[in-house]
Amino acid sequence: MEQTKDEGLRGNEKIEQAIYALQQQPNEEQLAHTLTVLRRRMTENGQLVAAVQPDNSTGQMQLRTVQTADGGLWWYAFTSFEEEMRGAEQVQSTFMADIGKLLETALTVPEIEGIILNPWHRTLMLDKGLIRVIWG
Repeated sequence: MEQTKDEGLRGNEKIEQAIYALQQQPNEEQLAHTLTVLRRRMTENGQLVAAVQPDNSTGQMQLRTVQTADGGLWWYAFTSFEEEMRGAEQVQSTFMADIGKLLETALTVPEIEGIILNPWHRTLMLDKGLIRVIWG
């Protein structure tokens, strides 16, 4: 299975494992570990699968958003194509995005709160404060 995985996604199972551990024991130490794993994948030029949709006003693609109960808008991305396929919206347009560039861009867009990784399963909500921690 590892052989068929896209090169940029190899190693992202470490992110999934860290998120799972954080879900099992939600504490500061486990959160710090999970953010460190993300930073490590970022420095290894790791990628995420980002959901996109056409912007009818410009004719270009834009990152898809999800609105949380509090009204906040979040981009969402996946650590693997398997994680993407867990959702109800299985047929969607995606592209491979460099983890570092995606996080950096999120910090510059005032309309969004941050990025939700794997919104259907092993979920991690990275608000702009956590994104800044990952950047170091």
